Amino acid sequence: MKAEQRYKVVIADDEPLILRSLRAAIPWPELGLAIVGEARNGEEALQIAREHAPHLVISDIRMPTLDGISMMKQAMESGMETEPLFIFISGYGEFEYARDALRQGAFDYLLKPIDHEELTGMIARAVEKLDRQRHSRLENERLLHSVQSLSMLARERMLAELIEGTPRPLTQLHWLESSELDQPYYMVVVQLDPKVNAYRGWSPDERQLWAFAVRNIIEEWSGRYGGLVVFPFHGGEWVLLFPDASAEAKREIGAELTQVVGVYAKLSCHVGISGTVSGLDRLSGAYEAATLALNRKFFAESRRVFLEEELPGHAAEPVQYPKALESKLAQCAQLLDVNGFSEGLEELRDYFGRSALTKAQVSGVMAGIAAALYRRFEHAPPPDGATLHELLIRLQEAQTPDEWIGQLKQAFEERMKAGLAKPSKEDGQSMIERAIRYMEARFANDLGIEEVSQIAELSTSQFCAMFKSVTGYTFLEYLTHYRMEKAKYILRHTEVKVYQIAPLVGYQDPKYFTQVFKRTTGLTPSEYREEARTDGVKAASD
Repeated sequence: MKAEQRYKVVIADDEPLILRSLRAAIPWPELGLAIVGEARNGEEALQIAREHAPHLVISDIRMPTLDGISMMKQAMESGMETEPLFIFISGYGEFEYARDALRQGAFDYLLKPIDHEELTGMIARAVEKLDRQRHSRLENERLLHSVQSLSMLARERMLAELIEGTPRPLTQLHWLESSELDQPYYMVVVQLDPKVNAYRGWSPDERQLWAFAVRNIIEEWSGRYGGLVVFPFHGGEWVLLFPDASAEAKREIGAELTQVVGVYAKLSCHVGISGTVSGLDRLSGAYEAATLALNRKFFAESRRVFLEEELPGHAAEPVQYPKALESKLAQCAQLLDVNGFSEGLEELRDYFGRSALTKAQVSGVMAGIAAALYRRFEHAPPPDGATLHELLIRLQEAQTPDEWIGQLKQAFEERMKAGLAKPSKEDGQSMIERAIRYMEARFANDLGIEEVSQIAELSTSQFCAMFKSVTGYTFLEYLTHYRMEKAKYILRHTEVKVYQIAPLVGYQDPKYFTQVFKRTTGLTPSEYREEARTDGVKAASD
């Protein structure tokens, strides 16, 4: 079977007999080579090389019109995509000239009369070098794509944490350096309708593929309006940022967005749009405003787009949304912590008692909390089949704090107890393997054991014991090892700065990343990179 002819060759000699012997005596196809040109002088060889961009040039070192070394220099300086390797053929009287060719960058030389077996071995070594170079280029391309993807994920994660109100060290905002958000902008929050979210029953890989497709649709569309940012935030929810526009323009953009998602993704959605803000520190407020406007969808089913400017009392002092309480309740729900959830509900009751809120304002707060809790149960249907819309209707009909709290308690404590009582039909090995795939796909995220144990459909304590039993590592040991391997790969193959690598592998504090790296490898990231570079130089010289 013939080898793949993956490299191009130019042969050059002013003697036709030598050209014929080179063409006939060397097993070019078996070496993975194809002759793309033959030349009788240096100028002709240079022209052919510029036209065909060969990977290998075999030439007499003494050529009419342009000698071999001059031809090689000009070819290397011509900006060809791939710099060819040169093998020169020289007479005994040109030995020093051939040695000079090696110093100038030639791959090798062969003395006349030509030993075709020796030349074949020399060409085979050149092919091996070309293979190594090609493999290195492919690895670099994959790495560059990987680093670019991780950079995007790190930026999106930091934006998401800012939206959630998580303060970040100033050193970490290098990823977010952008004058775009210093200028007036507004936020669009897209929520896919739960009743059509068939993806909720899909595997993590299927959901990831689906999310990628929807993201492409939204990104391509938003680019036509100068969209600044597009990324998925929660299950079935996307966040978009746009430069400032009038209320009427926002409404038109929102309406078109719902049409685009409906036509191309075959899904229905609602859109909430914030007022105009500027600066990274306003992301959290913009999100709350957009989702507060969006919560009106539960009481206006015929509409699809909701603006903050249209909210009743928009000009008045905004309600201080209990974000910390929402987070506590959502975390307790995710961990199936029934007692902690009950305590959180009591704190919510106290909040309503201290706050002089109107019924409409309470409805908005309760709708936001209910929606956040439902997101934590996106993979688990409610025991009674109740939807978020039905719960929000009941919340709107409630008249007192006890009734509001009672509706939340009934809706979610039953689901939590059902989760605790759910027997697993899946063996522990496959549960942990699913968790590991999830960890390795999202190692750059701020992964917590609670999140991963939920993917395995185990309680945190069950997950810890089973993970150790199956892998021999604790959750943190495995995650740290995987992150360090990725960090070492980036350090070996790129010049990305250490403080930029940290968030790419899941560490928001570069100093802490450096400490973990040194504890794991015995070297700082900079020392590791220098040692890898030194080893690479030694290997190349060998």
